[in-house]
Amino acid sequence: METVEGITGRSLTVAELVGVLRSAIVAGDLVPNQRLVEADLAAEYGASRGNIRAALAELTVEGLVERVQNRGARVRAVSVEEAVEITEVRAALEALCARKAAERISDDEAAELQELARCMKDAVERGDRDSYSECNQILHARVIEISAQQTAAATIHRLRGQAVRFQFRLARQPGRPAVSLPQHLAIIDAVCAHDPDAAAEAMRVHLESVADVIRSTHA
Repeated sequence: METVEGITGRSLTVAELVGVLRSAIVAGDLVPNQRLVEADLAAEYGASRGNIRAALAELTVEGLVERVQNRGARVRAVSVEEAVEITEVRAALEALCARKAAERISDDEAAELQELARCMKDAVERGDRDSYSECNQILHARVIEISAQQTAAATIHRLRGQAVRFQFRLARQPGRPAVSLPQHLAIIDAVCAHDPDAAAEAMRVHLESVADVIRSTHA
């Protein structure tokens, strides 16, 4: 289970607990259907049970945790079908964000995305799947931020949390980065070129490809 670094001598806040527990769920340290016992988590993380309870409530809203009558909380299991559906909905929302980002992007932001493209190419050449996965996450986050679509951003955040376990594994599959790299570069090129239609289409194609891989890999 993920350790808490740099936080000693005090009880964790609710926001800190949400972040730590979310990371543990995404990384698979807390597995689907695993019971989340407040007393155990409080002891593990050196937190109050009240803060643990509040953090679990927040993660329930995000769709990562579920409450089972008379059995408490557990990590919510997301089916392959639901993960595919979530990714398809994300494709529509992130295509909108890519379109808006292409309309709004500044020269400095374009330079940042182009540097990210170089980092992604380098990671693929070196076979560094962890670095590539990190760049992947940064790219999607930055496109959403540049778009300034706050409602879409909040919805995407909730959706990604629910299906991210599937994508977390996909990004680390041998050969997968080489397949997705051209898709990511197409997104960057279109956004930086201020081409809204191409940016939206590139993002849609990329995330529909992710949905197809989730479907086929877990069939």
